[in-house]
Amino acid sequence: MEQTKCLIIGSGPAGYTAAIYLTRAGVNSILIEGLQPGGQLTTTTVIENFPGFPDGIDGNELMDNMRAQAVNLGADVRTGMVQSVNLTERPFVVTLDDSTQIVADSLIVATGATAKYLGLSDETKYAGMGVSACATCDGFFYRKKVVAVVGGGDTACEEAHYLSKLAAKVYMIVRKDYLRASEAMRQRVAERENIEILFNTNTVGLYGEGGVEGAHLVRHLGTPQEERYDLPIDGFFLAIGHKPATDFLGQQVELDEGGYIVTRPGSTATSVEGVFAAGDVADPHYRQAIAAAGSGCRAALDAERFLAAQ
Repeated sequence: MEQTKCLIIGSGPAGYTAAIYLTRAGVNSILIEGLQPGGQLTTTTVIENFPGFPDGIDGNELMDNMRAQAVNLGADVRTGMVQSVNLTERPFVVTLDDSTQIVADSLIVATGATAKYLGLSDETKYAGMGVSACATCDGFFYRKKVVAVVGGGDTACEEAHYLSKLAAKVYMIVRKDYLRASEAMRQRVAERENIEILFNTNTVGLYGEGGVEGAHLVRHLGTPQEERYDLPIDGFFLAIGHKPATDFLGQQVELDEGGYIVTRPGSTATSVEGVFAAGDVADPHYRQAIAAAGSGCRAALDAERFLAAQ
Protein backbone atom coordinates (compact mmCIF):
# COMPACT_ATOMS: atom_id res chain seq x y z
CA MET A 1 0.00 0.00 0.00
CA GLU A 2 1.07 3.54 -0.77
CA GLN A 3 0.39 6.42 1.59
CA THR A 4 -0.42 10.08 0.98
CA LYS A 5 -1.66 13.04 3.00
CA CYS A 6 -4.37 13.88 0.46
CA LEU A 7 -5.75 11.95 -2.49
CA ILE A 8 -7.52 13.99 -5.17
CA ILE A 9 -9.98 11.91 -7.16
CA GLY A 10 -10.77 13.39 -10.55
CA SER A 11 -9.15 15.98 -12.76
CA GLY A 12 -10.79 18.90 -14.52
CA PRO A 13 -10.55 22.49 -13.22
CA ALA A 14 -11.43 21.46 -9.66
CA GLY A 15 -8.97 18.58 -9.36
CA TYR A 16 -6.03 20.30 -11.03
CA THR A 17 -6.55 23.51 -9.03
CA ALA A 18 -6.66 21.51 -5.79
CA ALA A 19 -3.39 19.82 -6.80
CA ILE A 20 -1.78 23.19 -7.55
CA TYR A 21 -2.71 24.61 -4.16
CA LEU A 22 -1.76 21.53 -2.13
CA THR A 23 1.58 21.18 -3.90
CA ARG A 24 2.45 24.83 -3.30
CA ALA A 25 1.53 24.35 0.36
CA GLY A 26 3.94 21.44 0.63
CA VAL A 27 1.19 18.88 1.28
CA ASN A 28 2.06 15.42 -0.06
CA SER A 29 -0.78 14.51 -2.43
CA ILE A 30 -1.68 12.30 -5.37
CA LEU A 31 -4.20 13.08 -8.11
CA ILE A 32 -5.96 10.26 -9.96
CA GLU A 33 -7.18 11.62 -13.29
CA GLY A 34 -10.03 9.22 -14.00
CA LEU A 35 -11.64 8.08 -17.23
CA GLN A 36 -11.57 11.52 -18.87
CA PRO A 37 -8.42 13.46 -17.93
CA GLY A 38 -9.28 17.13 -18.02
CA GLY A 39 -12.98 16.53 -17.50
CA GLN A 40 -15.88 17.82 -19.59
CA LEU A 41 -13.95 20.79 -20.95
CA THR A 42 -11.99 18.42 -23.17
CA THR A 43 -15.20 17.82 -25.16
CA THR A 44 -15.68 21.53 -25.93
CA THR A 45 -14.03 23.70 -28.54
CA VAL A 46 -13.37 27.39 -27.82
CA ILE A 47 -14.04 28.61 -24.27
CA GLU A 48 -14.72 32.34 -24.21
CA ASN A 49 -15.87 32.84 -20.61
CA PHE A 50 -12.80 31.70 -18.66
CA PRO A 51 -11.02 34.83 -17.37
CA GLY A 52 -7.58 35.67 -18.71
CA PHE A 53 -8.05 34.66 -22.35
CA PRO A 54 -9.32 37.67 -24.34
CA ASP A 55 -9.48 35.66 -27.56
CA GLY A 56 -10.84 32.52 -25.93
CA ILE A 57 -8.99 29.23 -25.52
CA ASP A 58 -9.54 25.67 -26.72
CA GLY A 59 -10.93 23.44 -23.97
CA ASN A 60 -8.22 20.82 -24.37
CA GLU A 61 -5.51 23.47 -24.33
CA LEU A 62 -6.88 25.03 -21.14
CA MET A 63 -6.92 21.69 -19.35
CA ASP A 64 -3.47 20.75 -20.68
CA ASN A 65 -2.19 24.05 -19.26
CA MET A 66 -3.78 23.40 -15.86
CA ARG A 67 -2.34 19.89 -15.75
CA ALA A 68 1.11 21.11 -16.81
CA GLN A 69 1.03 23.82 -14.15
CA ALA A 70 0.23 21.25 -11.45
CA VAL A 71 2.95 18.87 -12.68
CA ASN A 72 5.54 21.66 -13.02
CA LEU A 73 4.93 22.59 -9.39
CA GLY A 74 5.59 18.99 -8.40
CA ALA A 75 2.12 17.44 -8.25
CA ASP A 76 1.93 13.65 -8.50
CA VAL A 77 -0.63 13.23 -11.29
CA ARG A 78 -1.48 9.67 -12.32
CA THR A 79 -3.71 8.02 -14.87
CA GLY A 80 -6.21 5.51 -13.54
CA MET A 81 -9.70 4.98 -12.22
CA VAL A 82 -10.85 4.71 -8.62
CA GLN A 83 -12.91 1.55 -8.20
CA SER A 84 -13.89 1.89 -4.56
CA VAL A 85 -13.16 3.74 -1.35
CA ASN A 86 -13.47 2.72 2.29
CA LEU A 87 -14.52 5.73 4.35
CA THR A 88 -15.50 3.83 7.50
CA GLU A 89 -12.24 4.74 9.22
CA ARG A 90 -9.29 7.03 8.73
CA PRO A 91 -6.89 6.82 7.04
CA PHE A 92 -9.09 6.01 4.06
CA VAL A 93 -8.29 3.12 1.75
CA VAL A 94 -8.78 3.73 -1.98
CA THR A 95 -8.62 0.92 -4.55
CA LEU A 96 -7.73 1.67 -8.18
CA ASP A 97 -8.70 -0.23 -11.32
CA ASP A 98 -5.29 -1.98 -11.40
CA SER A 99 -5.89 -3.19 -7.81
CA THR A 100 -3.38 -0.68 -6.40
CA GLN A 101 -4.41 0.54 -2.96
CA ILE A 102 -3.63 4.01 -1.64
CA VAL A 103 -4.01 4.99 2.01
CA ALA A 104 -4.96 8.66 2.40
CA ASP A 105 -5.37 10.89 5.44
CA SER A 106 -7.84 13.03 3.49
CA LEU A 107 -9.74 12.98 0.20
CA ILE A 108 -10.87 15.59 -2.27
CA VAL A 109 -13.59 14.26 -4.57
CA ALA A 110 -13.61 16.20 -7.87
CA THR A 111 -15.15 13.63 -10.20
CA GLY A 112 -17.61 16.01 -11.87
CA ALA A 113 -21.00 15.38 -13.40
CA THR A 114 -21.95 14.38 -16.91
CA ALA A 115 -24.91 15.64 -18.87
CA LYS A 116 -27.67 13.16 -19.58
CA TYR A 117 -28.18 12.51 -23.27
CA LEU A 118 -31.03 11.02 -25.26
CA GLY A 119 -28.84 8.15 -26.42
CA LEU A 120 -28.88 9.06 -30.11
CA SER A 121 -25.79 8.25 -32.16
CA ASP A 122 -26.12 11.68 -33.75
CA GLU A 123 -25.44 13.33 -30.39
CA THR A 124 -21.94 11.87 -30.52
CA LYS A 125 -21.57 12.54 -34.23
CA TYR A 126 -22.28 16.25 -33.81
CA ALA A 127 -20.63 16.78 -30.41
CA GLY A 128 -19.02 20.21 -30.54
CA MET A 129 -20.62 20.79 -33.96
CA GLY A 130 -24.05 21.93 -32.88
CA VAL A 131 -24.78 19.63 -29.94
CA SER A 132 -24.23 21.09 -26.49
CA ALA A 133 -25.27 20.45 -22.90
CA CYS A 134 -24.45 23.94 -21.64
CA ALA A 135 -26.26 27.03 -22.90
CA THR A 136 -24.17 29.32 -20.70
CA CYS A 137 -20.99 27.85 -22.21
CA ASP A 138 -21.97 27.79 -25.87
CA GLY A 139 -24.96 30.10 -26.32
CA PHE A 140 -22.78 32.95 -27.59
CA PHE A 141 -22.02 30.97 -30.75
CA TYR A 142 -25.71 30.98 -31.70
CA ARG A 143 -26.40 34.70 -31.73
CA LYS A 144 -29.26 35.46 -34.16
CA LYS A 145 -29.54 31.76 -35.02
CA VAL A 146 -32.21 29.11 -34.43
CA VAL A 147 -31.74 26.59 -31.63
CA ALA A 148 -33.66 23.86 -29.84
CA VAL A 149 -33.61 22.91 -26.16
CA VAL A 150 -34.64 19.39 -25.13
CA GLY A 151 -36.38 19.07 -21.78
CA GLY A 152 -39.33 20.37 -19.81
CA GLY A 153 -37.99 20.99 -16.31
CA ASP A 154 -36.55 24.04 -14.59
CA THR A 155 -33.15 23.55 -16.19
CA ALA A 156 -34.62 23.41 -19.69
CA CYS A 157 -36.68 26.52 -19.08
CA GLU A 158 -33.67 28.34 -17.68
CA GLU A 159 -31.52 27.34 -20.64
CA ALA A 160 -34.26 28.33 -23.13
CA HIS A 161 -34.74 31.68 -21.41
CA TYR A 162 -31.00 32.36 -21.49
CA LEU A 163 -30.73 31.39 -25.16
CA SER A 164 -33.75 33.52 -26.08
CA LYS A 165 -31.68 36.60 -25.30
CA LEU A 166 -29.09 35.55 -27.89
CA ALA A 167 -30.79 33.42 -30.53
CA ALA A 168 -33.37 34.57 -33.04
CA LYS A 169 -35.62 31.62 -32.23
CA VAL A 170 -35.66 28.97 -29.50
CA TYR A 171 -37.71 25.78 -29.71
CA MET A 172 -38.32 23.73 -26.59
CA ILE A 173 -38.76 20.04 -27.44
CA VAL A 174 -40.90 18.50 -24.68
CA ARG A 175 -41.98 14.86 -24.81
CA LYS A 176 -44.88 15.39 -22.40
CA ASP A 177 -47.91 17.61 -22.92
CA TYR A 178 -46.84 19.96 -20.12
CA LEU A 179 -43.75 21.55 -18.56
CA ARG A 180 -42.50 19.97 -15.34
CA ALA A 181 -40.89 23.26 -14.39
CA SER A 182 -41.99 25.47 -11.51
CA GLU A 183 -44.67 28.08 -12.11
CA ALA A 184 -42.07 30.85 -11.97
CA MET A 185 -39.95 29.23 -14.69
CA ARG A 186 -42.99 28.47 -16.86
CA GLN A 187 -43.96 32.13 -16.62
CA ARG A 188 -40.49 33.30 -17.64
CA VAL A 189 -40.61 31.12 -20.74
CA ALA A 190 -44.14 32.27 -21.61
CA GLU A 191 -43.03 35.89 -21.54
CA ARG A 192 -40.43 35.38 -24.27
CA GLU A 193 -41.94 35.81 -27.72
CA ASN A 194 -39.14 33.96 -29.49
CA ILE A 195 -39.58 30.75 -27.48
CA GLU A 196 -41.91 28.14 -28.98
CA ILE A 197 -42.75 24.95 -27.08
CA LEU A 198 -43.24 21.75 -29.05
CA PHE A 199 -45.23 19.50 -26.70
CA ASN A 200 -45.68 15.72 -27.16
CA THR A 201 -42.52 15.72 -29.29
CA ASN A 202 -39.51 13.38 -29.34
CA THR A 203 -36.19 13.83 -31.11
CA VAL A 204 -35.18 10.73 -33.07
CA GLY A 205 -32.17 12.10 -34.92
CA LEU A 206 -30.16 15.04 -36.19
CA TYR A 207 -28.92 15.92 -39.64
CA GLY A 208 -26.48 18.25 -41.35
CA GLU A 209 -23.27 18.42 -43.35
CA GLY A 210 -20.34 19.27 -41.09
CA GLY A 211 -22.63 20.35 -38.27
CA VAL A 212 -26.22 20.35 -37.07
CA GLU A 213 -28.66 21.73 -39.61
CA GLY A 214 -31.83 20.24 -38.21
CA ALA A 215 -33.56 17.64 -36.06
CA HIS A 216 -35.75 14.69 -36.99
CA LEU A 217 -38.81 14.95 -34.74
CA VAL A 218 -41.86 12.81 -34.00
CA ARG A 219 -45.05 14.26 -32.58
CA HIS A 220 -47.36 11.91 -30.60
CA LEU A 221 -44.89 9.02 -30.87
CA GLY A 222 -46.50 5.57 -30.83
CA THR A 223 -50.07 6.82 -31.23
CA PRO A 224 -52.49 6.92 -34.19
CA GLN A 225 -51.72 10.65 -34.41
CA GLU A 226 -47.99 10.05 -34.89
CA GLU A 227 -46.43 12.63 -37.17
CA ARG A 228 -42.80 12.78 -38.31
CA TYR A 229 -41.15 15.94 -39.57
CA ASP A 230 -37.83 17.77 -39.77
CA LEU A 231 -37.09 21.00 -37.90
CA PRO A 232 -34.31 23.22 -39.29
CA ILE A 233 -32.06 24.40 -36.43
CA ASP A 234 -28.46 25.52 -35.96
CA GLY A 235 -27.93 24.27 -32.41
CA PHE A 236 -29.28 21.42 -30.26
CA PHE A 237 -29.06 21.82 -26.48
CA LEU A 238 -29.61 18.98 -24.00
CA ALA A 239 -31.26 20.06 -20.74
CA ILE A 240 -32.57 16.82 -19.28
CA GLY A 241 -30.32 16.77 -16.25
CA HIS A 242 -26.83 15.77 -15.11
CA LYS A 243 -25.51 12.68 -13.37
CA PRO A 244 -22.78 13.33 -10.78
CA ALA A 245 -20.00 10.73 -10.71
CA THR A 246 -20.55 9.43 -7.18
CA ASP A 247 -21.32 5.73 -7.69
CA PHE A 248 -17.84 4.68 -6.51
CA LEU A 249 -18.52 6.24 -3.10
CA GLY A 250 -21.13 3.60 -2.33
CA GLN A 251 -23.45 5.95 -0.43
CA GLN A 252 -20.77 6.53 2.21
CA VAL A 253 -21.18 10.31 2.06
CA GLU A 254 -24.41 12.29 2.17
CA LEU A 255 -25.90 12.99 -1.26
CA ASP A 256 -28.87 15.13 -2.23
CA GLU A 257 -31.85 13.79 -4.16
CA GLY A 258 -30.03 14.35 -7.44
CA GLY A 259 -26.97 12.38 -6.31
CA TYR A 260 -24.75 15.42 -5.74
CA ILE A 261 -22.44 15.45 -2.72
CA VAL A 262 -23.79 17.62 0.09
CA THR A 263 -21.22 19.99 1.61
CA ARG A 264 -21.45 22.02 4.78
CA PRO A 265 -22.49 25.66 4.32
CA GLY A 266 -19.43 27.80 3.73
CA SER A 267 -17.16 24.79 3.32
CA THR A 268 -16.25 21.97 0.97
CA ALA A 269 -16.41 19.48 3.86
CA THR A 270 -18.76 16.53 3.39
CA SER A 271 -20.62 14.40 5.94
CA VAL A 272 -17.43 12.36 6.45
CA GLU A 273 -14.66 14.09 8.37
CA GLY A 274 -11.59 14.41 6.17
CA VAL A 275 -13.50 14.10 2.88
CA PHE A 276 -14.01 17.23 0.79
CA ALA A 277 -15.84 17.79 -2.49
CA ALA A 278 -15.09 20.24 -5.29
CA GLY A 279 -16.47 21.06 -8.71
CA ASP A 280 -19.59 19.83 -10.45
CA VAL A 281 -19.88 16.70 -8.30
CA ALA A 282 -21.12 19.00 -5.52
CA ASP A 283 -22.62 21.76 -7.67
CA PRO A 284 -26.06 21.20 -9.24
CA HIS A 285 -26.54 24.91 -9.89
CA TYR A 286 -23.61 26.64 -11.61
CA ARG A 287 -21.62 23.92 -13.40
CA GLN A 288 -19.02 26.37 -14.76
CA ALA A 289 -15.29 25.83 -15.14
CA ILE A 290 -14.38 28.96 -13.21
CA ALA A 291 -16.67 27.96 -10.33
CA ALA A 292 -15.13 24.47 -10.29
CA ALA A 293 -11.61 25.90 -10.20
CA GLY A 294 -12.59 28.14 -7.31
CA SER A 295 -14.04 25.25 -5.35
CA GLY A 296 -10.88 23.23 -6.02
CA CYS A 297 -8.92 26.00 -4.34
CA ARG A 298 -11.34 26.01 -1.39
CA ALA A 299 -11.16 22.22 -1.03
CA ALA A 300 -7.36 22.30 -0.99
CA LEU A 301 -7.35 24.98 1.71
CA ASP A 302 -9.96 23.07 3.73
CA ALA A 303 -7.96 19.83 3.44
CA GLU A 304 -4.73 21.59 4.38
CA ARG A 305 -6.32 23.07 7.50
CA PHE A 306 -7.88 19.74 8.40
CA LEU A 307 -4.54 17.95 8.15
CA ALA A 308 -2.77 20.65 10.15
CA ALA A 309 -5.31 20.24 12.96
CA GLN A 310 -4.82 16.48 13.25
